Amino acid sequence: MYAIIETGGKQVKANLGEVIYVEKLDAQEGETFTFDKVLLVSDEDKLTVGSPFVKGATVTAKVEKQGKAKKIIVFHYRAKKNERKKQGHRQRYTKLVVEAINLK
Repeated sequence: MYAIIETGGKQVKANLGEVIYVEKLDAQEGETFTFDKVLLVSDEDKLTVGSPFVKGATVTAKVEKQGKAKKIIVFHYRAKKNERKKQGHRQRYTKLVVEAINLK
């Protein structure tokens, strides 16, 4: 069983019991977080697609960790203009373990 959820402006596939990484959520480690923006739910033989969201469907996940991804370098450069700009960025994320997919 899996579901497609919307979080942080992205769509994420959430398999039951799987670890997923999403944009930083406002939740503490050890708490449970419920997603109500479920776009699709797939049972063994049944596929439910929302328009845009599936009514009554939720995905419950446990917050395992809050962290930062590896640093990326953003380098802007204009040829022949002596114009350079170097920036670093570390994206914050939340590590979740999917506990339940509920379809009413």
